[in-house]
Amino acid sequence: MARNARAVSPWPFVGMAGMASVFFLYAASGLLAPWWAVVLLMVVWVVLFVLACTWWTPHPTRVVVLPVIAVVLWFGVVTLGGLFLDWTA
Repeated sequence: MARNARAVSPWPFVGMAGMASVFFLYAASGLLAPWWAVVLLMVVWVVLFVLACTWWTPHPTRVVVLPVIAVVLWFGVVTLGGLFLDWTA
């Protein structure tokens, strides 16, 4: 049976749901990080979101990886900020 060339892949939808979930982590970082760090984190999130939008059709499976990268990056920034810059809640 031939695969339909116009079939819609579910992976970009999964990736965008992940990006929406990660947005709340980045937006709530103000509880731990100073305002300038939250602004930088939000800029990083917007860059990843734009990348996800551009990869939607040409690379649908790559979109799923972006929320994972975003969570790892967020965790690293918040952890290192807490250790070295004394960010506290």
